[in-house]
Amino acid sequence: MSDSGAGKGCVFCEIIKGDRAAHMVLDAADALAFLDTRPLFKGHTLLVPRDHYETLTDLPEEALGAFFAHARRLAGAMESVLGAAGSFVAMNNRVSQSVPHLHVHVVPRNPKDGLRGFFWPRHKYASDAEAAEYAERLRASL
Repeated sequence: MSDSGAGKGCVFCEIIKGDRAAHMVLDAADALAFLDTRPLFKGHTLLVPRDHYETLTDLPEEALGAFFAHARRLAGAMESVLGAAGSFVAMNNRVSQSVPHLHVHVVPRNPKDGLRGFFWPRHKYASDAEAAEYAERLRASL
């Protein structure tokens, strides 16, 4: 369960409680999805868990499957209902997270729509050995 006071003043918690208006897309027992008020493209949807969790690592393991099943359904709707060629499904954790409540962006995509991959510069590994060292550090922590 989320921290009892964590959602105070949270815009998404206000939407979940019905205290703030939103254009609802999905209303499930464990999650809500609604249109982003500043969409990249029309249909850009935000999926949030009903309980207040700040980041993906805070979401309980037992909630992951159902939560991402909702994201998958939304991604499919971008194509089947909106006629998009595909979708962009993404989330930020703390850095660049505009609202400190876990949320997944599901955005309809089409070729040549103007969205250019990720919005930050790429950084190459200096060598294959450096890449292997990063992989080993991460693998060891898991």
